[in-house]
Amino acid sequence: MSKPVNRGVSITGIEEFTNIKLGDPVRDAAGMLGVKEALKHGFKEMGVLRSMGALLKMNQKDGFDCPSCAWPDPENRSPVAEYCENGAKALADEATLAKADTNLFKKWSVGELSQLSDYELNKFGRLTEPMVLKPDSTHYEPITWEEAYQLIATHLKELHSPDEAIFYTSGRSSNEAAFLYGTFARAFGTNNLPDCSNMCHESSGVALGETLGIGKGSTVLEDLYEAEVILIAGQNPGTNHPRMMSALEKCKNNGGKVISINPLEESGLVNFKNPQHLSGTIGSGVQMADLHLPVQINQDIPLMKLILKKLAVLDGIDHLVFDHAFIEKYTLGYKALMLDLDQYDEQDLLNRCGVSEASINKAVAMLRNAKKIIVCWAMGLTQHKNGVENIREFVNLLLLKGALGKPGAGTCPVRGHSNVQGDRSVGIQHFVDEAMNERIRKHMAFEPPTEKGWDVVESIQAMHEGKAKAFFCLGGNFLMAASDTKYTAEAIEQCDLTVQISTKLNRSHLVTGKTALILPTLGRSEKDMNGDTKRYFTVENSMGKVSQSKGVLKPVAGNLRSEPQIIAELADAYFDSHPLDWKRLSQDYDLIREYIDKVAKGFEETSKRSEGHGYYLPNNVRNLDFSMLPEGKAQLTVNKLPEHQLDNDELMLMTIRSHDQFNTTIYGLDDRYRGVYNERRVVFINKEDMKAQGLQKLDVVDLTSSYDGVVRTAHKFLVIPYEIPKGNVAAYFPETNVLVPYNHYADRSNTPISKSVKVRIVKRIDLSN
Repeated sequence: MSKPVNRGVSITGIEEFTNIKLGDPVRDAAGMLGVKEALKHGFKEMGVLRSMGALLKMNQKDGFDCPSCAWPDPENRSPVAEYCENGAKALADEATLAKADTNLFKKWSVGELSQLSDYELNKFGRLTEPMVLKPDSTHYEPITWEEAYQLIATHLKELHSPDEAIFYTSGRSSNEAAFLYGTFARAFGTNNLPDCSNMCHESSGVALGETLGIGKGSTVLEDLYEAEVILIAGQNPGTNHPRMMSALEKCKNNGGKVISINPLEESGLVNFKNPQHLSGTIGSGVQMADLHLPVQINQDIPLMKLILKKLAVLDGIDHLVFDHAFIEKYTLGYKALMLDLDQYDEQDLLNRCGVSEASINKAVAMLRNAKKIIVCWAMGLTQHKNGVENIREFVNLLLLKGALGKPGAGTCPVRGHSNVQGDRSVGIQHFVDEAMNERIRKHMAFEPPTEKGWDVVESIQAMHEGKAKAFFCLGGNFLMAASDTKYTAEAIEQCDLTVQISTKLNRSHLVTGKTALILPTLGRSEKDMNGDTKRYFTVENSMGKVSQSKGVLKPVAGNLRSEPQIIAELADAYFDSHPLDWKRLSQDYDLIREYIDKVAKGFEETSKRSEGHGYYLPNNVRNLDFSMLPEGKAQLTVNKLPEHQLDNDELMLMTIRSHDQFNTTIYGLDDRYRGVYNERRVVFINKEDMKAQGLQKLDVVDLTSSYDGVVRTAHKFLVIPYEIPKGNVAAYFPETNVLVPYNHYADRSNTPISKSVKVRIVKRIDLSN
């Protein structure tokens, strides 16, 4: 075998500034400016005709599901613009006419490509044909599909154990692709099925499973319209889920109130101009949040304990604040929770959360008589050491108020990727579900593995320790999404084989194992043809509804294959004989859905019921069925206060997205809602902290974190004064993932602590270094 060469690959790419420009933060979300930006990106990447044809079909019943977030579509959809600015950017990014073809890889070595920024890599365009990077090579070269499958099969057969292989899934994959992928992994013999939810909403799944019996939210879209109070905690809908603001607008128009809980006051919750309405294009828009609570980073539990404590005092007066009939009939743990609240000093809780008592009293007044309450949240609650406890504390509020199992009330974890929830529903999970295993035995006629597999954190550690030799990625940009970028890169480079099923070039194609393969796949918006038959796939939105997605655009290249086809053809190449007809599965998506109906819990007649508006999967909370929990009741929980021991010169960092990105995909270099243009290497900091550290606006600094004796550094950031609580700072992900230690994560969910990282800011003296 040829000796691997040193490819000279950079794990982070260029660390240079891009000529920053600063302005005032834009406080009106969406509006005509949002429309202008959406069309600008589309026309530039796709051309006018291709853009308009695709946009008119995105999120429509006879079209395709947005490749961006998982927010649900309304029953009565706008026939012209049922999408948001960032959805349009995601479409433009996916359906671009630019191509990263053979000529690119012939010209550029992987080392040379790795010197570029993630933004520059993405701009090369769509991958067009299978490519292989051989152990003795610095350049990718073409390979046929059949040769690629045989190369993978050979590597898999040389493993000492099936558990030396890891199969990672990104949340944009369809139900059909994810189901086949999980089936192949289990048929191969492993439950090593980490997925992107391990890094984001795994804390939500654990917390909701423990307290309510299902790891999903309980609300449907129409509930938001009816809510009396919506709490939005640790979430920035204006950038990450812009169509959510239309639902919040309806809530406001119906008399509802919105409370924002976030260290940053984000523009999407200040004012919203709905571009679907005339008032949103020429009018002043709608004030979103009635109240903003600028909580200190990861001090949501002290905040909620203080709110619950004040509500309990009021309930003691008239017994009308809490729903005691609901508590008695449906919950367990009320007395323990009340005793826990009694032990805390209100002033101490107030000091910890950093919110004024006047503001907290306003929140209490809004909640006191409300019976229809929804809690929405995202990474601002989940990505902490105590992420599970954060969510359980908010669930306590809903249970005490009886705000579950009725219209206008419930839990609403807002998922990021467009089918991350569906992937889990069809079996992408590293833990063992014996009931699903039994259904696999019965309907698919093979013996699935019965040992727990590895999640993301465990997979990275396994690769780093040499326990895993083959790493597959169904979409995504694993290297840049995971914590501790340097450690993760070292882990990946330990592998003998890495395989990426992808649409666009990213850094995970450059930081690889000894042998690496790129398998290019169709995008969400592209036609998926089997001869003359147009195929469709299904997805599940953030609220548990399964519906169809049908691509409408001509594929950007002729040698692309769909994800289900790639997976099934690979399985057919690997297995000499197998009970499943993989060739037929590569062609017939109806057959895949028949297996989903038989194996995945809650799916039934999916090919038929997913038509039109689609159908909801079963959800026990909506029926107030807690029979799977201890004593058949929902669990009120006692949760400890978070403990962060910061040195005097340390600040607490939260990683955030800019307005010009979705997850690890960078569309542009602007963040207009925060007033930053043409730059990503910035750190937002309180003016008092700047003064204490002797910093001036636009000073060049390094960020360092120190955990377990290991110092990690993110180089070259510009200081931006910003309205953020004293002691807190914020900077963009994935640039600051290098600071997040791989071995620090949420209890019970293993979600990285990306929203509460202790850092020091070090001013750079020599700007040439």
